[in-house]
Amino acid sequence: MEQDKADEAALEGKKYTFILDKPYRWESWAAPKAKDGQIDHNKAMTGDDLRDFVNQKLFPYLHGFTQKATGPNTIEYKIGQIFGEIKNKIQSGYNLREIIDHIDELRFRSQTEKHELSHLYEAKIRNMGNAGRNGGEYYTPRPLIRAIVKVVKPRIGERVYDGAVGSAGFLCEAFEYLSAQAGLTTAKAKILQERTFHGKEKKSLAYVIAIMNMILHGIEAPNIVHTNTLTENLADIQEKDRFDVVLANPPFGGKERKEVQQNFPIRTGETAFLFLQHFIKILKAGGRGGVVIKNTFLSNTDNASVSLRKLLLESCSLYTVLDCPGGTFQGAGVKTVVLFFEKGAPTRKVWYYQLDPGRNMGKTNPLNDDDLAEFVELQKTCADSPKSWSVDAATIDPTTFDLSVKNPNGGEEVTHRSPEEIMEEIAALDAESAQVLQTIRGLV
Repeated sequence: MEQDKADEAALEGKKYTFILDKPYRWESWAAPKAKDGQIDHNKAMTGDDLRDFVNQKLFPYLHGFTQKATGPNTIEYKIGQIFGEIKNKIQSGYNLREIIDHIDELRFRSQTEKHELSHLYEAKIRNMGNAGRNGGEYYTPRPLIRAIVKVVKPRIGERVYDGAVGSAGFLCEAFEYLSAQAGLTTAKAKILQERTFHGKEKKSLAYVIAIMNMILHGIEAPNIVHTNTLTENLADIQEKDRFDVVLANPPFGGKERKEVQQNFPIRTGETAFLFLQHFIKILKAGGRGGVVIKNTFLSNTDNASVSLRKLLLESCSLYTVLDCPGGTFQGAGVKTVVLFFEKGAPTRKVWYYQLDPGRNMGKTNPLNDDDLAEFVELQKTCADSPKSWSVDAATIDPTTFDLSVKNPNGGEEVTHRSPEEIMEEIAALDAESAQVLQTIRGLV
């Protein structure tokens, strides 16, 4: 990227100031070249010299960029952040030399190759999920994300946010969607680069994966912050902090400690429910959201679930619910729905679509774009079909705000709950009862 910028500056008769000092540039320490263009192995470090340079000089130098950067939304700052989170795990300098030689054969300069590299990176994240290893929990199927983006329709000039960014799949796909818009000027491209995409991530590995993923997709200085979103008090969110679009798949099944729950009007240990409150609060009036959540949210009877459904229906127009089949998420047995809503006016009508690809989905048969094509098309007019129907908000029970509705066209009910999910709710109700009893005893 530096070489591209240096070439551009030279064409304009300007001098480019490199981010990296000369000893730390790839062509100096990793791949010094002979006249024939091949790596000069007389100059290239290897063995202990190479390992010690990387561990003791290169990584500390790159980590120091956090302090040197002019601000958090610069690539210098992101480089510093990445190298503050990772360690070199390759102990053999000879293995490292071999790896570097292979990396030097890659070509990062053309758009096609950048595109291929981003796809390779995405494939690695997906495979981590399929193997049940670290990283998979941050992976949302890309066909589902693309469908969500198409329905929410972000526009250039709007600020797009994911407070549970994971591998940044939502932000990368929204960038691809907006970059493909007709009439993309240099000014609009700059807006996309610098002022459009924002995210927060709690876990170190996911944070680094997200930044790398966005850089590989062409966003040079991703606005991703390494923080626990839920430690932010909702009462402190001001108008300047709000966003036009929220796209997210917050973690569900997690349990947040009491201090974190104090930041929310509806107190619950369920991580996803806290995130949903955060997303509603952080949207501007007229802002739109597309959020994945466990399908039991539609019908759970505990106080937090009922209060949260009431908040959603009264403060937002919940205009679409997409019911996803089991197997949508690899390695996760839970069934999910996607909530599409617009903030600022109460719900009048909810359009439901029951996604049914007509096959059992799994690792060898994952969700694809064709599976979602009908949903995206029908959603434009909210038309009825064998898989879709509408419900008037006036018919929703005002005491439970239950949103689970049986498909009037003969499909299954939208919330088909497993024994595990029922047991989870019983445990949650028990915990809630215990908390109430403890409060009563304290008062007595």
